[in-house]
This record gives sequence, C-alpha cells and structure tokens, in this order.
Amino acid sequence: MADESTPKAPAANSADKAPAKAPAKAKKAKPPKLEDKPFAEFIEQHFVPAVRTALEKEEGLNDLQLSFENQPINVIGVDKDSYPQVIGCWAKGARQFNITFLEESITGPKIYSFATNGATPSTIEQFMGDERRVTLDLMVLYVLQRIRGQKWLKGN
Repeated sequence: MADESTPKAPAANSADKAPAKAPAKAKKAKPPKLEDKPFAEFIEQHFVPAVRTALEKEEGLNDLQLSFENQPINVIGVDKDSYPQVIGCWAKGARQFNITFLEESITGPKIYSFATNGATPSTIEQFMGDERRVTLDLMVLYVLQRIRGQKWLKGN
C-alpha cells in the first residue's frame, strides 16, 4: 500500500524518444480526367467514339453517320450563329439528332434537337440541364435516353 501513495516519476516525453519519421512519399499524380481535356479534343477523341460504340454495337445501328461540326442551329426561328454540334444520322437520313453546345464546354448549356425524313428540326430541348457533374458515361447515357424516348432504337 505504501507503494500506491508514492508519487511516480514523470514519464519522459514520448516525442523525444520516438524515432524521426521519414518524409511522406510524394503521391502519384493522377492522370487528368477525360472531362478535363480541352473541349474539342474530348468531343472528337472520346465522346463521339463512345456514342458511336453505344449506337452501333449496343443498339445495332449499322448505317450511323456521326460528326462533330461547327454550324448554325438548324431549327426554325433560331439565330444563325455557329455552335459546336455532334450530329448523328442514320436510316438513310430518315433520323437525325443534334447535340449543340452553346459554349465550348461540356459543363455549359447544351440543347438537343431531332428530325425525321430529312425535315428541319422544329423543336429544341434542354440537354443535361440539371446535371452538376458531367462525365463521359453520363453524356452517352443521356444521348441514348433521348433517342430511346423517340422510339428510334431496336428495343423500342
């Protein structure tokens, strides 16, 4: 019992006795996200091929023409300024969709228009307007969703 009342010697500072830590290793630099690439490069090298793959291989389109061009919005009553557009056409021109980027950015405003039988599109719709984070996979999914909404694909 006498030992319990005897004050103990103060503990040595543990920081003084701990061996010095090696400097932290430099983190490996992550490759930039596809979506962070320059706009035209992303669209031409990643988005257009991904849409082509989705429509040809997954949906069975065999005469798809897909391009990325700067041209006026081909909708009745819209200004004639040129904007970057992804244009898809198949069924010998009977079905066409356009995704127009109003700014040279995948996160900027985008619109969707479509036409059948070579007619001029008469309707434009907001495309991906509610999305805060835009990724390649999400953009392709939205394209497929819009085209399926028109009942233009084999599964419809």
